[in-house]
Parts: sequence; structure tokens; C-alpha cells
Amino acid sequence: MNRMMAPPLGAETLRAAVDWAIATRRSVRAYLPRPVPREEIEAILSTARYSASGMNMQPWHVHVLTGPAKTSLCAAIAALDDDPRLSGELLEPYDYYPREWFSPYLERRRKVGWDLYGLLGIAKGDKQRMHLQHGRNYRFFDAPVGLFFTVDRSLQEGSLLDYGMFLQSVMVAARSRGLHTCPQAAFLKFHRQIGELLEIPTGQMLVCGMSLGYADESSIENSLVTEREPVSSFTTFHNNAKETRA
Repeated sequence: MNRMMAPPLGAETLRAAVDWAIATRRSVRAYLPRPVPREEIEAILSTARYSASGMNMQPWHVHVLTGPAKTSLCAAIAALDDDPRLSGELLEPYDYYPREWFSPYLERRRKVGWDLYGLLGIAKGDKQRMHLQHGRNYRFFDAPVGLFFTVDRSLQEGSLLDYGMFLQSVMVAARSRGLHTCPQAAFLKFHRQIGELLEIPTGQMLVCGMSLGYADESSIENSLVTEREPVSSFTTFHNNAKETRA
């Protein structure tokens, strides 16, 4: 890709295309069995590699699973997840979520969870069905492609910020090709087992997993629409200089 080339579209069309890819990105939890060609996966990653990173460190490492490799890993992780004695003792490599939830994040978390379970007809307290639904994470929601992202353990928090930009680029580049994704922190507690199964160097830490494929729009869970806060709720504009006293 030559980044110095002129955009192939007019300014308004280009802006609309970029806005569309960002605004239509969502976490898809059911996929068609339609395969994604390797060339398409490589094209997505080739675009995402232009993501910003401090001092051009480019801290990302990507592991792509398809076919028998994905099936084998999914089966191994699912077996662990179904054994409370084993899975209950596993620790995540870093704290993705707060240890104690508080407002407004607690309410947002609860709403998206119960909205999803409501669509699926899972009643509050139905732990068995909740477990089964959560366990679909470990099959990548039947997507044909599973991705794992790792980072060198010796790097600091800034590289995780860089990683967030890379992940967003992957998801937006996928949307521009008619594909959908679901970033997944659910894999984190199985980071040691994933590292062993994929022979990932011990110096690398799992950041998250991700499903990639074509959405099954007939699945009820993909009708979930999450609410987003308006710009006015999280933005403060500073226009006037504050007076200072000598």
C-alpha cells in the first residue's frame, strides 16, 4: 500500500465510508460458516499495521487460527471452562475490568448483559444457560477465524494504549470488507493454556482474542443494539483562557 497515493474516492464519499465502517462496527456473536480467505485476513492486518504507536514501537503480535488448529484449541479451552474446579483457580494476566464496579460503568455493564440475555430468553438466575452462552466465546461464536493478540510483557501501559488503536484498526478494516468481529477478553484467564497450545513465547502476554467472519444476521443475538452516550455527556470544550494572577 502506498500511503502517498491520492484517495480513490471523493472527499465526501471517503468520509462517509470511514464513518460507516466505524459506526457499524459491533460485537457480533454468531457467524456464518463461510470461510474468510487468507488473503483477506492478510489485507486487514496489512492495513492495521499503519496504526499509531509511541516511537513507532508497533508492539503487536498476532496469532491467526483457522481450520483444525482453531477447532483443537477451542475444544481444549471449552473442556477447562466446563470444569469449575480448574477454571475457578485461573488468574488473568492483567486486570481488564475494575475489581469493584461503580457508577456509571456498573449500570452500563448490567444493561448490555441483560439486554443480550433478554434477546436469548435467558432468565436471571439461569446459571446453566448463562454458562452455555458465555462458553460460546471459546468457540469464537462459530466464526471461521479466531485471532489472539499478544504483547511483550516487559512493555508498559503505553503499549496497551497503542494496542487499542491497532485492534480498532483491525475491526474497522474488517468492516470495510463486509466482515464483522468480536473482541474478547473472555480468553484472558486461559492465557497460560493458550500460550502452551500455540507455543507462544513466555515473554509475550495475551491481550485479548477476537472472532472474525461474516455475521449470521438471522441469529437473534446479532440484533442487539448497544446504547452510546452522546458527545455532550463526555466532552468538555475549553474556549477561553483562564485568568491568572501575578
